[in-house]
Amino acid sequence: MARYTGASCRMCRRENLKLFLKGDRCYSDKCSFERRSYAPGQHGQNRFRKVSDYAIQLREKQKVKHMYGMLEAQFRRYFKIADCAKGVTGLNLLSMLERRLDNVIYRLGFASSRDQARQLVRHNHFQINGHKVNIPSYQVKAGEVITLKEKSRKNAFIIDNIEGVARRGVPSWLELDKGKFQGTVNAMPNRDEITMPIQEQLIVELYSK
Repeated sequence: MARYTGASCRMCRRENLKLFLKGDRCYSDKCSFERRSYAPGQHGQNRFRKVSDYAIQLREKQKVKHMYGMLEAQFRRYFKIADCAKGVTGLNLLSMLERRLDNVIYRLGFASSRDQARQLVRHNHFQINGHKVNIPSYQVKAGEVITLKEKSRKNAFIIDNIEGVARRGVPSWLELDKGKFQGTVNAMPNRDEITMPIQEQLIVELYSK
């Protein structure tokens, strides 16, 4: 499967927003965004460019796409599904992105970043309702229980991540049981629970042209 292999910190600097793509590094003084909070490239420090409406819409789409770790074709498919579904397109899109299994693993605190969560899912560390699921894009449903496999519960990285989950917090639509190494999907995510500054209407306007 195609994936982005460039510098993650470059994305944060391009979007002028910390996207927390590098896990614990983003909370330390080693964070590149904190040290160089201007756009990458030769003209990155030139902040006085005129920005068109299209450029604003494009940057919003790129920001959300990078945040959830997807390439253009996959993100566009998500938008088409959201557009055909009942309800508000922008809210449908965000709900689908939040309900991705790799994002849920990250939100529960088993991983320090979505990239790490995607790797853990692909390496068969988790079960849903007792069944192995290794598809990062799997859409979780209300009532499903996500459990860390028994042999993975001694993984030092996962244990450290769970211990540090208080720093990020777990959204109310999810419930984490540290003792049992499992999380429960209590409900579908609400717009108010997506705390990152996302203007989904700009994405809808961009793809509707």
